[in-house]
This record gives sequence, C-alpha cells and structure tokens, in this order.
Amino acid sequence: MTIDAGYAEALQALTERGRFGIRLGLGRTRALLRELGDPQLGIRGALVAGTNGKGSVLALAGAALRAAGIRAGETPKPHLVTYRERMQIGGRPIDPAAFGRLTSEALAAANRIPRRLGDPTEFELLTAMLFRWFADERIKIALVEVGLGGRLDATHAWDGGVAAITNVDLDHTDRLGTTVTAIAREKAAIIERGDVAVTGATGDALGVVRRRASRLDAPLTIVQPARLVGLGRDGIEVDLPRLGATRVGLRGRHQAANVAVADAVLDALESAGIAAAPAAARREGYASVRWPGRLELLDVEGRDVLLDGAHNPAGAATLAVALDDLRPHLDGGAMTLVTASMADKDVDGVIAALRSSAALRDARIVATGLDLPRGLPAADLADRWRLGGSGGRVVAERDPMRALDLALAAGDGPIVVAGSLYLVGAVRARLVDDPLLRDPQPVAAR
Repeated sequence: MTIDAGYAEALQALTERGRFGIRLGLGRTRALLRELGDPQLGIRGALVAGTNGKGSVLALAGAALRAAGIRAGETPKPHLVTYRERMQIGGRPIDPAAFGRLTSEALAAANRIPRRLGDPTEFELLTAMLFRWFADERIKIALVEVGLGGRLDATHAWDGGVAAITNVDLDHTDRLGTTVTAIAREKAAIIERGDVAVTGATGDALGVVRRRASRLDAPLTIVQPARLVGLGRDGIEVDLPRLGATRVGLRGRHQAANVAVADAVLDALESAGIAAAPAAARREGYASVRWPGRLELLDVEGRDVLLDGAHNPAGAATLAVALDDLRPHLDGGAMTLVTASMADKDVDGVIAALRSSAALRDARIVATGLDLPRGLPAADLADRWRLGGSGGRVVAERDPMRALDLALAAGDGPIVVAGSLYLVGAVRARLVDDPLLRDPQPVAAR
C-alpha cells in the first residue's frame, strides 16, 4: 500500500487486519505509537470506560467543549455509516485523504515493530492512527472511548489525566470475567497515579473503583444520576448541581445518569488544568447534543422511526423503559420492531428485556440478519422471539433493507430499529443523507 493510498484502498487494508481478531494487550499499541513518534504524549484529556453510556458521555462532554470554543478530538465507536466516524475533531469526522495517509503510515509502522509482539489488530492500528492525527492537527485535548474492558485495551496505552468509568454490568464475559466484580477490575484499571477519576458505578463495582483510586491516590468523584425533571419527545430535562434545570437533547431517562457523569468529567478536566467549559457552554452543549443511532428519532415519510443500538440486556432494558416513556409522544398505532443480533450476544436476555416494554406488547416483530460471520440468522432470531410467547406477530426477513420495507408497509404506527448497531448503521445510511459521511467511491465503481 502506497503512502498516497486512496480511501477505499486504505479502508480495505485496515479492515483486513480483522483477521487477527481481538487480542487484548498494550505491547503492540505502545510499539506502534513509538514508531509514529509517540504522538499521544502531548495530548491530555479523558479516557472513558464502562459497560453502557460511554458514547453518550463523550457526546455530551464533546458538545459542551465545542460550545466553549474548544477544539477537541473524539473517538466515538463503533461507527454507523462510515469508518471515519471513529476519528473526529470538533464533531467532524476525519476526511478521506487524511485517513488514507494515516493508514499507510500506521501499516508501515506495523511492519517495523518487533515480530515477537505479533501483528497489530485493526483496533490497535486505529488507536495509533487517531493519536497521530490529533497530534498532526495540534489537538491538545481528547475524549477517548475505551474499546473493550480497560486494563488491556489499546486505548489504555494513553493516560490523559482524567479517567471515567460510567457503570459496570455483565458484557463480554468471555474476555472480561463472569462477575460484575471481575469486570469492574478490568475497567477500573484505567485509573493511573496522578489521574483525576470519575465514576457512576454502584454496588460491588463501585467498591472496586473506589479501592483502585484510593490505592493510587487518585481523587475520585462518585456521581449520582441527575434528578429527572421532565421527559419529552426531543429529550429530557434534569436538575444538575450548579447548573440547575438543564435541557438535554438526548432521549431516555437513563441520560440523567450519563449527563451527570459528563458534567463530572468536565469538572475533572478543569481541576486537572486541561480544559474549562463554563456553565453557559455546558447548557448550550447539553441542549444541542446529538448521538446518532442511540434513541435517534427520524421522520420517514410521516412515520416515526426510532433507531437504537441496544445490543446487550442492560441496553435493551434501558430501551424498554425509554419506549414506554416516549410512547405518548409518538405516532398512534401498533409498533413494529425491526431487530437483528450477533450470535455471540445474550440474545435471550435482550429479548426478555425488550418484552418488558408495554409499548412492545402487541408489536409486530420483524427479525432480520446481518451478513457477518457472527451474525445470527433471521430465522433463528425469529424462533427465539417465538419461544418466549411474544404477544405480537413474528416474521423473519433475511435482508435488512427488505425487513425495513416490511415495517414501513405495515400500518401507520412507529417503527423501532434495534438490537445491533450494525443493523442501525445500515438503516441509518439508507434513511439519512449526511454529506460529511459520504465516502468516495472506488474508481471502478465511479
């Protein structure tokens, strides 16, 4: 691959590294960063771990920093429409030419690291690329989302001065441990000596985080969810310490916990001397924040279509509550749920959580599949829904776009697309034309 590789070539070269799978460990990432000049050393900011809510915290804090006139690097993941979403500055994704250049540089660096470390994975290369890009763009502040766990995640090769753990629940138990306590240890490990720490964790997980912070003399702020004042079609209103009544442009009562963590992260950034977002900027940022694919409400030919990537039982339970809260503000008529899942997820746990929603009690379920090695076939997912005695009708449609067409053709009630962010991304790419997310087509395709 040449140093001036086109975007399509760069993307193919990067995603081909997926054949190396997920391999936790920091050695390869640290070696890559060294080969790229250790760009992360000049960057401060917050590293955010947690089972759920990481992306919302990044979106909220990032929106407040932008409102304060601060140009920060952000790393939301996974992407929905284009891979470039994973690398952002000031809320705008990296441009294709820069992505191609950085991919070439990172792959060249990968060829120079000691062979005993093994081949860097796709995510490790991406982590090295984003810090090189931030440094090239003279970004001094970053909000970085942990990929998996924390202790051995590639992002933990960087310490920005602020460490945040949103919450801890069971997920990725094959890699992180089978108990909340074990998983909490993995996530709490991102707290380093000299950091300012923040957490919204509770119960046993909070005990783990508290002990880690105490052992390293890291000041720890334990955050309670903000008091919920109101719920509406376009967001919530909360009461935050020092800000008072504050509008949040994200849907779902669970965002009361996320905005409290985000506000504490901003406090931590300020106390660490990294960045200051005054009250007015926070109010403006929280009100204007957008987080695509997470309880995102679209108007499609006069129909309400709600997108949400609830891919684990905790996320599905959150969606179930949000649907009941939002139901009075949505179209009338029975709901239709378009859903897909990865085979290695707790599919039955997700289904059970979604069934707890009164809004979905008589919904039509359209089970679809994903053309991915880990994707659960549509027919198998439909059978799992039927096994639980779903009160609504269940149909299987292998193709996600045809599944969406079925939902749009069924009645006039709201449509919910949920269960996998891969599904949400595919549907959003069809329904939303965002110029910033348009990737250049290969020459042959053009």
